[in-house]
Amino acid sequence: MEIKVLGSGCSRCKKALELVNKVVKDNGLDAKVEYIDDIMKIMEYNVMSTPAIVVNNEVKIKGSLPSESEIKKILGL
Repeated sequence: MEIKVLGSGCSRCKKALELVNKVVKDNGLDAKVEYIDDIMKIMEYNVMSTPAIVVNNEVKIKGSLPSESEIKKILGL
């Protein structure tokens, strides 16, 4: 599984990355987590507001800080 957190470097974006890493670790998922803050790469996903979470190249959440339970749901847990 490939998970990308798209963010501008703001506190909400960093928190989203922390939550994704926590869910991956706590559930023993085999996932590669990457943080992308390059605006051109973010725009490739048609995301205009961050944070956003992309799972296997599909945008699952954008424009809001998800809860831990929301992250689990998009990861199929």
